Amino acid sequence: MSETTILEARGLDKHFGHLHVTRSLDLTVQTGRIHALIGPNGAGKTTALSLLSGNLAPDAGRVVLNGRDITLVDLPRRVDMGICRSWQTSSPFAGFNVGENVVLSALAATEKRVRFFPRASADVDRNSFARSLLGDVGLTVDPSLPVIELDHGARRLLEIAMVLATRPSILLLDEPMAGLAPSDVRVVSDLLLGLKDDHGLLLVEHDMDVVFTLADEITVLADGAIVASGAPDAIRANPVVRALYLQEER
Repeated sequence: MSETTILEARGLDKHFGHLHVTRSLDLTVQTGRIHALIGPNGAGKTTALSLLSGNLAPDAGRVVLNGRDITLVDLPRRVDMGICRSWQTSSPFAGFNVGENVVLSALAATEKRVRFFPRASADVDRNSFARSLLGDVGLTVDPSLPVIELDHGARRLLEIAMVLATRPSILLLDEPMAGLAPSDVRVVSDLLLGLKDDHGLLLVEHDMDVVFTLADEITVLADGAIVASGAPDAIRANPVVRALYLQEER
């Protein structure tokens, strides 16, 4: 698929009291490309995802989806529009089993967030749907397994399956590799590479091997502002980035 800009941040500013968390932030998310957002702790990366997803409202600037200003659109409606965000910590529903978590995510996106969901295991088609998505992310467990029996890495894979269950067009991923074993990192990396042709992906990730392997474009934040943006080779060679983030001497 050709590269098409589908989500943009235009001059996003966010303050928490006197703390200026993002400063005139400009970002683009395109189909056909993985855009990585990196920077030291406290640089504003997670806040940037929150502004794009609708978890936070900017103090200035705009969020644009397919040419439409959605700055004032709330989070549930952005999910309806195809924007889905994962978190640094996995957050499946502990009271349900693995398959039900996947199905509930799909129902939340397609049935307008009804207040009560029937037990998902009663529907064979739903169970097959869950099993298929779990297989896509490399989580080869019985869908009836209680979530509390999953280890951290498996919970992370389940969360990604839950994101995909909403059928998003844009994925905002906050450290998807956190806590994964090397074999699981490879599974998720291959999955993201397979998704990028038909999805927009914005990735916050601390694993630099993953970033430089997956990303087509990298943006570096420090103190809420962009200090560099470009192709991986250009970012790797940038002396400011090397001093700031890759911890090399100036």
